[in-house]
Formats: sequence, structure tokens, C-alpha cells
Amino acid sequence: METKIIHDANTTLLDVVRLYSDYAAAVDSADWNRWVEFFIEECEYKIQPRENFERGFPLSTLALLSKNMLKDRVFGIHETLYHDPYYQRHVVGLPLIRGEQDDIIVAEANYAVFRTKLSGESTVFNVGRYLDRIQRSQDGLKFISRLCIYDSEMIPNSIIYPI
Repeated sequence: METKIIHDANTTLLDVVRLYSDYAAAVDSADWNRWVEFFIEECEYKIQPRENFERGFPLSTLALLSKNMLKDRVFGIHETLYHDPYYQRHVVGLPLIRGEQDDIIVAEANYAVFRTKLSGESTVFNVGRYLDRIQRSQDGLKFISRLCIYDSEMIPNSIIYPI
């Protein structure tokens, strides 16, 4: 007989905080293979301007619709995209748990990403909020979908690394 684990609100919040912290640590350290493992196979990862999101327009700056597409992005970062390298650092606010049903958690959090070019100052690169659907599994929490809704209508040059 399989035992069902019951999660209270505090446990769920702590689990999501850990997921967000681990995610930020992976992308800040450019561990792109680890980044892919935060998602289920049939996932959605989008970076989208706030205006498009609020108007219901589908246009996104980046839209990856499966784990294989995430892996392709990682290949592109390593092998085909030529850009001026930079570091990024995430500051993520405490998540709000919007709902939980069965093994699906709906959460959101504000974020700010700072970018530091190797020969320059640190600047604010991207600010917005994450809108997430998260699956609780035997392997821990995994993103079903992660929408990165950024506030500015303008972004500098291009977004190479995941937000």
C-alpha cells in the first residue's frame, strides 16, 4: 500500500523556497545542464514582456515548450551563440503560494537579475515575476511551467541565459 504524504502550508512554502533558491544558484553559476533538470519532460519555459502577458498576446522573447527544447538552448549557449560573456545574479523574493491541488503547486515570486560584464559594472538586467506551476514528485519539485514576465518593454540587446 502506497502512503500518501500530506504537505501543510509551511512545508509547501519551504519546499518552494528551496526550489527557487536552487534554481537561482544553478543559473547564477551557469550550470545549464542542472537548469534543465528543474523541469518535467513536457514543460513550458517562457520569457515574456508584461504588456503581452496582460493583454493575452502569445508573443514571447523566448518560448521553450519541452525539456528537449531546453536542452537545445543549452547546446546553443555552449556551441552556437556568440556573445559578450557576462555573469548574472538573481535576487528572488519570497514566493506566494496561490494554490495547491493534488501534487500541483501554483506559485509566484518577484525577481531581479543583475548582469556583470567581465570588463564592466553590474547593472540591472531584468526585473519581473515568475508565474509557476510546479509538480511534486518522488524526485522533488519540478517545474511544469515557468513564465518569466518581465516589467520593461525594452531589454538590452538579447537574452542569452535563462532568467
